[in-house]
Amino acid sequence: MIAGMFLRRLLAPVHDRVTYRRWVYLILGGALSVPYLLFGAILVPSSVPLVATLGTAGVIGGLSAFVVVVLTSFLPAVRALEGAALRELLDDPVPDTVFGPAKGRRARLRHSAVFVLHVGVGGVVSFLSLALPALFAFSIAAAFTGKFTVSSQEPIRLSAGWPRAWLPLVLLLSIVVLVYVVNGVGAVLTKIATRLLGLSAAERIEQLERRTDRLVERNRLARELHDSVGHALSVVTIQAGAGRRTLRTDPDFTEQALLAIEESARSALEELDHVLGLLREESSGKAPQADLAGLPPLLSATRLAGVHVDAEVSGELDSVPPVVSREAYRILQECLTNALKHAGKVPVSLRVVAGDRRLELAVSNALGADVPAGRDGGGRGLRGMAERVEVLRGELSAGRNEDRWEVLVRLPWGSAR
Repeated sequence: MIAGMFLRRLLAPVHDRVTYRRWVYLILGGALSVPYLLFGAILVPSSVPLVATLGTAGVIGGLSAFVVVVLTSFLPAVRALEGAALRELLDDPVPDTVFGPAKGRRARLRHSAVFVLHVGVGGVVSFLSLALPALFAFSIAAAFTGKFTVSSQEPIRLSAGWPRAWLPLVLLLSIVVLVYVVNGVGAVLTKIATRLLGLSAAERIEQLERRTDRLVERNRLARELHDSVGHALSVVTIQAGAGRRTLRTDPDFTEQALLAIEESARSALEELDHVLGLLREESSGKAPQADLAGLPPLLSATRLAGVHVDAEVSGELDSVPPVVSREAYRILQECLTNALKHAGKVPVSLRVVAGDRRLELAVSNALGADVPAGRDGGGRGLRGMAERVEVLRGELSAGRNEDRWEVLVRLPWGSAR
């Protein structure tokens, strides 16, 4: 049993698919080395025969080829090609690394080192992968003819007996050893790529911060969509019901209800298009996010839904920072939506006061006949408002006050915090 386990471990690289993926990776490096070899072995030596001997010209050609390999390794396209090879053939040792344009000289040097190693080692492995099977085939013929022919020159003559038998065996063993060499070299190159191209601690922190910012932005957009579409659907539901009841008895009121439905639906559709465009990271071409400047249209749409809104706005709303103005608008929109949804067509009192580095919002409405007696909390709308207020380090209170539901919000900014 132990011998069987040892044998399986010994032969594991031979039947492991990872070995042959690494082999393809190295052969790709050998294929990439061919243009550089032609440049160094033919073009450069042929252009310097008058100033150097053939051997010196070969050395110059080799150094020139190496320099060209290093220079081309800095090209973004070459980095992208090397990244694709690492991901597909070496099981993506650096999944978080972005290949292509590199930031900073050190990053470019690390990418260059990996590419140069890939081309150099791949050239050697590719040469052995071609030469050893060919030599093995020639050695089989030599076992019968006694002549080991590897070129157009005079063949090597082998004496009868074991000299003709051990040569094929040695070459066959060399091919098997090459499999283990490929597996080991591929593992070493994978570790080198992980060490050189993997993200540093600072880069990982920066990447996590970017991901966090994207998640926060998506959560904010989800709240925006909930508030906007929820308000529109509440208006549409109430107005549709009112229009259905007065369709035959009060055509003028029905027309106003249909107008409110049309405007609310159009506004919700535009908001939906805007948010989905941002989620797709496209330019939506729509208006900027709503803020307190859009409060009058919001109040008009709510009044069209049949709700009497007594609004009082004081102070300079233009002095409110944009982020506070946007969040305040959404909070007021959610309050009006909740009043429509849970209380129906009851009068709503709304007050907005922009003071010295502080914005105060107060919304109250009658509870309505359909509100359960035990309802003291809120749904997702109240939680969304609480999240907005918490981000701005403000204060929120919401709940019953005798026969009314009241929401009080204080949003400071600047030194008022």
